[in-house]
Amino acid sequence: MKKILGIGNALVDVMTIIDDDTILTRFQLPKGSMQLVDQAKSEMVKSETKRFKNILTSGGSAANTIHGLAMLGVKTGFIGSIGKDDVGDFFEKDMKYAGIDTMLIRRNSITGTAVAIISPDSERTFATHLGAAVELEATDLDPGYFDGYNILYLEGYLIVNKKLVETACRLAKEKGMKIALDLASYNVVEANLSDFREIVERYVDIVFANEEEARSFTDKDPAEALNMISKLCEVAVIKVGSGGSWVKRGDEIIKIDAAKVNLKDTTGAGDLYASGFLYGYSHNESLDVCGQYGSILAGHVIEIVGARMDQEKWEKIRKIISEI
Repeated sequence: MKKILGIGNALVDVMTIIDDDTILTRFQLPKGSMQLVDQAKSEMVKSETKRFKNILTSGGSAANTIHGLAMLGVKTGFIGSIGKDDVGDFFEKDMKYAGIDTMLIRRNSITGTAVAIISPDSERTFATHLGAAVELEATDLDPGYFDGYNILYLEGYLIVNKKLVETACRLAKEKGMKIALDLASYNVVEANLSDFREIVERYVDIVFANEEEARSFTDKDPAEALNMISKLCEVAVIKVGSGGSWVKRGDEIIKIDAAKVNLKDTTGAGDLYASGFLYGYSHNESLDVCGQYGSILAGHVIEIVGARMDQEKWEKIRKIISEI
């Protein structure tokens, strides 16, 4: 089995279910997007939403994917930056509890948080204060961190620090690793398009994108976007929500159906899809099976609030996977 290393923003998610979208308008948060906010705005959003039900979970896109892989039994590691505070302790404890080898740099800044605002239609919008997470720098990447790993998984949110991403990719390639990248969010892709294209063309083997991200990256609809992205990397994956997903490698194109589930919250769907897909990939499964695993994990996580499933759900998932 291949070992997988993730690098991303180490955040604690504040899952908040709202009764209408008024608060999104008030704080100028485009529905379905991830918006970076300063500490003051983050605290205002938390204050305005405290009357709603809140659930705390360790989070961040890459951290969610790595956590999912660990729960499937994959040997994993995670590199990130957290504060010297209780929130940072919460993040580290949760990751280690899943069996993840954590390489966390402690800062004097507060640990980052992401207020995940869940609308009545289950769409989620993030108001993210990166805090200590954004202080992860290229110089923090000890080459020894990459030893023994076969795949590097990067979240696209890191693209704002291009030097960090380039350094991680270079170190991974020097170690003979494959590189998987999730494009993160359509607005992040739009704001950093040229940097994304350069990184993908030079380093990336597997690209994950949802329909909106793929359109931002290529200015094309999913079918054409799949063809364009697949020319830049080994494997292109485009997720189209209830429409399932498309996977392409060379001339091979696979359509994966979405799981039939009771949708509650889409948080973590893309992250856990990547967990399932990479689990299959790390076991040298066919693209069809990799996609099925991704669909299974995504389908189960959207039946709960947040991206952290309990042991009962994981046992069910592992049983389903073992029967495929």
